[in-house]
Amino acid sequence: MKRVYLLLFLYLFIPAAGFAAELAQFKGKVLDAANQAPLAGATIYITDLKAITTTNAQGEFVLKNIPAKGRFLLEARFVGYKTYAAVIDLGSQKELTISLSPSIIESAEVVITGSPFSSNNKTNSLSVVSVGKNKLAQSGGTNLVDAIARIPGVSQVSTGGAISKPVIRGLGYNRVLTMVDGAREEAQQWGDEHGIEVDQFSAARIEILKGPASLLYGSDALGGVINVIDDLVPAPGVRNGEFTSAYSTNNGLSASSLMLQGNENGFVYRGRASYKNAYGFGYKGATVPNSGFNELNFNGMLGLNKSWGYSHLTFSRFHTNIGLVENGPDDHGNYLNEDGEVISADEAKERRLGLPFQNINHYRAALNSNFILGKGQLKTVFAFQQNIRKEFEESIQEPGLNLDLKSYTYDIKYYFPNLGKWEPAFGVQGMYQDNVNHGDEFLIPDYNSNNIGAFVYLKRNFDKGAINIGARYDYKKVDGKDLNFNGEEVFGGFSNEFSNVSGSLGFAYEIAKNLVLKGNAGSGFRAPNIAELGANGRHEGTFRYEIGNSKLKQETSVQFDLGLEYNAESVTFGLNAYANRIFNYIYPGNFNDETIPFDNNGSIETLPVYRYVQTNADLVGGEASVDFHLVKSLHFENSFSYTRGVNRATDTALPFIPAASINNEIRIEPNIKGLADSYIKVGLTNTFKQARFDSFETQTNGYTLLDAGLGTSIKTARGKLNLWVTGQNLLNKEYYNHLSRYKIANIYNPGRNVTFGISVPFL
Repeated sequence: MKRVYLLLFLYLFIPAAGFAAELAQFKGKVLDAANQAPLAGATIYITDLKAITTTNAQGEFVLKNIPAKGRFLLEARFVGYKTYAAVIDLGSQKELTISLSPSIIESAEVVITGSPFSSNNKTNSLSVVSVGKNKLAQSGGTNLVDAIARIPGVSQVSTGGAISKPVIRGLGYNRVLTMVDGAREEAQQWGDEHGIEVDQFSAARIEILKGPASLLYGSDALGGVINVIDDLVPAPGVRNGEFTSAYSTNNGLSASSLMLQGNENGFVYRGRASYKNAYGFGYKGATVPNSGFNELNFNGMLGLNKSWGYSHLTFSRFHTNIGLVENGPDDHGNYLNEDGEVISADEAKERRLGLPFQNINHYRAALNSNFILGKGQLKTVFAFQQNIRKEFEESIQEPGLNLDLKSYTYDIKYYFPNLGKWEPAFGVQGMYQDNVNHGDEFLIPDYNSNNIGAFVYLKRNFDKGAINIGARYDYKKVDGKDLNFNGEEVFGGFSNEFSNVSGSLGFAYEIAKNLVLKGNAGSGFRAPNIAELGANGRHEGTFRYEIGNSKLKQETSVQFDLGLEYNAESVTFGLNAYANRIFNYIYPGNFNDETIPFDNNGSIETLPVYRYVQTNADLVGGEASVDFHLVKSLHFENSFSYTRGVNRATDTALPFIPAASINNEIRIEPNIKGLADSYIKVGLTNTFKQARFDSFETQTNGYTLLDAGLGTSIKTARGKLNLWVTGQNLLNKEYYNHLSRYKIANIYNPGRNVTFGISVPFL
């Protein structure tokens, strides 16, 4: 397998410079639509070519090293103006004059997750939300998922401030796929306390696809996709860098990142180093001992942007240590050590982690290319990942649990020459995995798996919308190894095969000016993960003993999604409703109060036993958002989301369903001389009581959180220097989120937190 990837690298990356393609440039001008004045500093993108440039003082731009033929989506952006997005034909069009209209709000980001072809929201049938770099930074989130968890339809399974797992419309874990550098992330994501192994600072934009995406991504995209997208490289001849740093008061989180990138006539490069360190998070009157963490991350990119397309090699090392909390407070709200003594506030705020803790190293290398073949495109992604996950319980030298997962993935798509308004494509994707236990404690068996899938996709564009249709076939095989340890059987061997045919049909149509109706019907597929099939043990940091079931069947789903979007000058709103039926839905449950004795460092604990079972399930719900922009500098943004999960066998609630919520935010953007992008915001998060819960869960009361923030930018010769302050839970409310894993131990979610941030450009 390693030889195969080496050959692919040599074939695709090094000889790429020799691809024969006619060299071309595309010129244009960006003007103010109201007075035809040139707009200097506007940004021009062709995302499918990784091409970017900016306008000069006369509003002129030149895109260099691009193909002479082909149809591509071009974007033009300028702060305070409506974003321009249109398909251009490089074979017949060499220049373009763009008139941008002043606007209180900018139109939605171009969507590249929900469709093989880059498109704007008016021609995309799926529900996709995009969050830019500035909003990610200003959210005050302690990790990547925390930063997007207030988007309607998105929530998180949290373990304090260190670990968050995305949940989309009530579905999480292996039902939500995370894409990084164009490749799916594989990092033992089945675990409760296994977060996303991605440098938070490396995300220039995150696109969230809500709903089944199995057609384009295969198994594990049953509930949706989180697509982490890095920045486009600068224009040819440009080098720049950025230093970002932030400090949070709740857990003393200090987070900094240094980035340098450049483009030397089509040879592009980027390097980044980031560091985080935090002590235990706190709530009113308490600090949770050993809930701190630290991270040291490195990532880089080398590539070519030429007339034949682009080829980028990205590589990264994500390293983190995370403290694990085993016990909640006593009846008086105090945390005790092993000797029964109260842990003081100073001791709880020590940055040195104690036992138990996780040590995680995640290595990733991905070769992402797009070759222009005539008027067609061949996009390929080949990736290797290694996730080394160690848990130290009794000794800081020898881990108990020690998992070593290697994953090899490939994704090959061909986009046929655009036939007028028809856009056909097909693709082949696959993955091989091998997992080995190196420790003397076990939760999942050694295993290997192999899966492959193929799809066809067709999109038909109209003047006021588009329709799309597609079909896909998947096959996956999982072989679990047997294990006997100290004369006892820990795991029994098994070999399972899964296959499925899925499809989708969708449309988007502008039924009136600025009013777009969207609909989508799709089927999804997910093979059981290794924990569901073969778990047998307690994972450190959890409060249960898990037992898998090798007889589980695959999950399949049918979902219907209907949406209405309106984008006008002063008012925007969106409505989405969905119904999702999942057959053979897999979930863990504690049945008949089953428990098991467990040896924890010489003392015997009684843990609840959770077994994986299946049922048919329904998830229905919706999201709504209304934003008022009646005055240029004033924004009033509101959103609502609701999900209802039903176990069809018992007509009871599904477990781990997030509570309904309403978010309100008033944002003022004053025009201050000498400053740019200034804002002041105040927001309320209203989370309702979750009174629908499974038999082994408990009710979670509702709560309201007050947030606020302010920020500004200072123009410098090298770019904008950004400053911001974000306050969360400013009233220091004690509350439990229904999806908090610490709720069962009576540990509240984090209390008041204020984050101070700065981003400084250089070069």
